[in-house]
Amino acid sequence: MKLASIDVGLKRIGTAICLDGKIVLPQNAILRKNRNQAARDVNTFLKEWEIEQLIVGLPRGGSSEEEMERRIKHFVSLMNLDIPVVYVDEQGSSFEAQELTAGQFRHKKDGRVDSVAAKIILERYLKIL
Repeated sequence: MKLASIDVGLKRIGTAICLDGKIVLPQNAILRKNRNQAARDVNTFLKEWEIEQLIVGLPRGGSSEEEMERRIKHFVSLMNLDIPVVYVDEQGSSFEAQELTAGQFRHKKDGRVDSVAAKIILERYLKIL
């Protein structure tokens, strides 16, 4: 089954794919101008890779957990997907991605760290399968 994951942020959406059930590859992040454009771009990404299931990171814990969960689920609903969506705890994935890529990327705002976070989210999902 072809899987993809997204790490939804307010400015960028990190993306990653797994086409063989084993190896997870970060992809180019989607820069977010507004939520409708971002939803269209994620849909295009999913169709291009013929993704069969989407894994979405949800923050657990913290003071804004409920608000972020509401925003992320609303964003996913804008995509009108006809594939299954699974929500996975993303707690610490962005911090872990920053540590993994320390010194590797010059431009922090290009979304590469966000896509590494999406890769971590998808790897966590694969471990619980």
